[in-house]
Amino acid sequence: MKRSTLPITYGIIIAVGLIVYFMLLSLFGVQTKPVFSLGNGVIVALGLYTVMKRYKAEKGSNFEYQKGFMAGLLTGFNATIIFTVFFAIYVTNINPDFLPMMLDNWSSHYHVGVGIVVFVAAIMGFATTFVLTLSFMQLFKDSWNVKKSPNSPPLKS
Repeated sequence: MKRSTLPITYGIIIAVGLIVYFMLLSLFGVQTKPVFSLGNGVIVALGLYTVMKRYKAEKGSNFEYQKGFMAGLLTGFNATIIFTVFFAIYVTNINPDFLPMMLDNWSSHYHVGVGIVVFVAAIMGFATTFVLTLSFMQLFKDSWNVKKSPNSPPLKS
């Protein structure tokens, strides 16, 4: 049986979308404003919805909830890993002043290093993927509601 390449392909597409969005924000100097991270959720949501829709179409009548769920998770995890690697490179090499600028928005008395910020970015990506995948699978799964035919006897209580 042929394995689907959709999680890898769409994981890369989502990651590129996130990177382009982040670079556009940095072009305008607003990459440290937390409100713009909502755009990340929109990009991930569009990508996950599309990959799950394509995966269901690819599998047709052989579509299973577990496999669709895994396709969504793998796609999001691939995108998160790629974006996290980019983010780590950006924070350490491309714009080393990013971290102090971002942390100015937070009132914190703790020392926060690059590692913890990159870790938090990865956890946020994984959590977003998990929640969106659970949500979208509700749209794509087969219903367990039994349709009552007009000739069937009434159900006993």
